[in-house]
Amino acid sequence: MQIDINILPAIAREAGNAIMGIYNDPTRSGEVENKADDSPLTLADKASHEVIVAALAKHFPGIPVLSEEGRNIPFEERKNWHTYWCVDPLDGTKEFVKRNGEFTVNIALIRDRTPVMGVIHVPVTGVTYYADQAGGAWKTDAAGSAVRLQTSHADAGWTAVGSRSHGSPEEAAVLARYPVTNQVSVGSSIKFCFVAEGLAHIYFRQGPTMEWDTAAGQAILECSGGKMTTASGEPFLYNKESLLNGSFLCLCR
Repeated sequence: MQIDINILPAIAREAGNAIMGIYNDPTRSGEVENKADDSPLTLADKASHEVIVAALAKHFPGIPVLSEEGRNIPFEERKNWHTYWCVDPLDGTKEFVKRNGEFTVNIALIRDRTPVMGVIHVPVTGVTYYADQAGGAWKTDAAGSAVRLQTSHADAGWTAVGSRSHGSPEEAAVLARYPVTNQVSVGSSIKFCFVAEGLAHIYFRQGPTMEWDTAAGQAILECSGGKMTTASGEPFLYNKESLLNGSFLCLCR
């Protein structure tokens, strides 16, 4: 099936609108549950999931969906998937709860265990990042103005982007091997976008993350000229038996 990348930003924006309807409603935005792993779950996670799954089924029938809010698909079934959607309906739920605006909608197409297409939408700002291997990586603002993304290939004076809610001593050790002179923190998958658009040069994460946390970001980063690997430099692959990610390194080149 031919996949039109231009359909995905519209789906992500629709999901973002569902999120913002709850974010801006004080009677609903504070309803938070704790999942089995003690991570938060809001009404917005559920609303976004429903929008995305319905839209993907409408436009791309027959392509399975692996979503954070619909994760309980046995590996015996998943292992035969060559193409599927990997979705995080609301990445950065902790940022949603903190109300700092740094949360996203993530949708990626995985083919043969590699992200080949992705969209990251930031509901609060209306900014959307999207990419595929044929057309490259792009960023559109709330008004629809688009610019092509290209990583920065600076030889010195690198900026490292890190997590707003996580961090580790291992991160400092890895960054010391590169010409990093500045560090910034931001929530959710926006970190991948910082590297993709040249605002940062390196992003290292010790863990843990899940596959839906990284898939769309990896697609956008790599389509803009960057590279994402395991901490040891191996290809970063998907549809593992365990959906938990190990450490990873994102570089501008």
